[in-house]
Amino acid sequence: MADELIDGTDREILALLREDARRTLSDIASRVTLSTAAVKRRVDRLRETGVITGFTVQVDHAKLGWGIEAFTELRFFGTTNVDEIVQTTTRMPEAQAVFTIAGDPDALVWLRVRDVQHLQRTVDELRRSHRITSTKTLIVLDSWTRGQDWPGSPAEPPRS
Repeated sequence: MADELIDGTDREILALLREDARRTLSDIASRVTLSTAAVKRRVDRLRETGVITGFTVQVDHAKLGWGIEAFTELRFFGTTNVDEIVQTTTRMPEAQAVFTIAGDPDALVWLRVRDVQHLQRTVDELRRSHRITSTKTLIVLDSWTRGQDWPGSPAEPPRS
């Protein structure tokens, strides 16, 4: 869906749902001054066009015993197919995401582990891949995420 097809009201609805995905349609309607039926049509359209891909829960992973995050840079031997990079990393439950990137390194893996020893075992497992020539791991001390705002959100009007 092209950005031009999402109007300011759609952006407000998206911001409200990002803030609380359990928010009722009637609550959203009162905040954006539309009827509940109109909000439902807009949310349905945003889902059908793939703008809204799901509704999620945010989890405190540390309270579940998975309190350490790290990023591991991967360098692969020669020219490696992106599918091979994804297969090497995503078979591991510790891998939260894998990013293939331009330049050096070839890929960046976001890991979530229980403790430093678990991280060591996970990185060792990655290193056992015959295609990986080297790794570099960075442990996350603290993090910040953009949260509710994103390029084009109501808080950031589109650039001309």
